[in-house]
Amino acid sequence: MIAMATTPPRTPLHLAATLLTATVALYMALVAFGNITDFGTNQQFVRHVLAMDTTFKDDDLMWRAVTSKGLQDAAYVAIIVWETVAALVLVYGTWLHARRDAPRARRFATYGLLMVMLLFGAGFMAIGGEWFSMWQSEDWNGLDAALRVFVLSGVALIVVQLPAAARDA
Repeated sequence: MIAMATTPPRTPLHLAATLLTATVALYMALVAFGNITDFGTNQQFVRHVLAMDTTFKDDDLMWRAVTSKGLQDAAYVAIIVWETVAALVLVYGTWLHARRDAPRARRFATYGLLMVMLLFGAGFMAIGGEWFSMWQSEDWNGLDAALRVFVLSGVALIVVQLPAAARDA
């Protein structure tokens, strides 16, 4: 008798993991696309945050400012590359979810979601928000947006990481 490979059943939890991964993938793809096609808009955001030119003028903090346009632009390009790679990893994870390749889908969705959480949590909230005191700026404060993306990605990661027994129930 020949053993037939069984495809795992589609469960509501599998659907949730797939759609949440797809949602974050779409978001990151649109963010990367927007930053590439409208380079100047968020370039100004990054420049102002790193220069700390709209924060309180506290001498104890201003030494942290990065005023070199070359370094500011290098940081912005690195952000765009990170966003693009995260989007591609999440798109691949979504595709694997759709094909019901659960172990690899879970792995790639996890990698992509962690990339997003690192960018928005460590990058924007910790480094931008605290190190460069973005929270002090009335004009260039992206902490609320960063928190929304961080939470969405965290919820998606929790769903993706639920034990296989729960996903297959």
